[in-house]
Amino acid sequence: MVLAHDAVVLAGGTGRRLGGVLKPQVEVGGRRLLDHVLDATAAASRVVVVAPEAVPVPDGVTRTLEDPPHGGPVAGVVAGLRALGEGEALVLVLACDLPGAAAAVPRLLAAAEERGTDVDGVVLSDDGGREQWLLGLYVRSALEAAVASVAAAGGVRGAPVRALVGPLRLLAVPAAEGEVRDIDTWADRADYLRRNTGRNTTDHSVE
Repeated sequence: MVLAHDAVVLAGGTGRRLGGVLKPQVEVGGRRLLDHVLDATAAASRVVVVAPEAVPVPDGVTRTLEDPPHGGPVAGVVAGLRALGEGEALVLVLACDLPGAAAAVPRLLAAAEERGTDVDGVVLSDDGGREQWLLGLYVRSALEAAVASVAAAGGVRGAPVRALVGPLRLLAVPAAEGEVRDIDTWADRADYLRRNTGRNTTDHSVE
């Protein structure tokens, strides 16, 4: 049985490195980046997408946005937690630019079940040991305590993710090929398509 959890998907960035295109709307392999990442939330009790109204979300998914917008990922996490209200003890936090997330989440859940209360969260790490904090499963009470600490230290708007998760006890699970590959630029997208579909494209498609 899968551990009960909620999910927050961060999809409210400016897409500056994509020329201002809404990142969650960028098409990868015929589907939006957001839809790839929502696949990773299939087992979640509730899902909140932090995104502007210009980004459509499926039925059954709640949309919210930090106020004011463009407050950065920590502000997005805060908005997502607020929109969830009272919920599950675990919360999956995902960036919208990780199309390989769905394959990783079952392993995060399994690791969290095995470690129990020994850790505050489980995240993926790449070959170099770099942790991808925005593909992680967190104990909600620990995450909320970290949010309160960041808020007290100067506010969540513009705060780095490291400030939020740095104090947490995290278990790093090695990522499989492509799982932590994020898409920040059109070159990233082209590289992802080349590696995963064999296509060599410079088509800048959005839906």
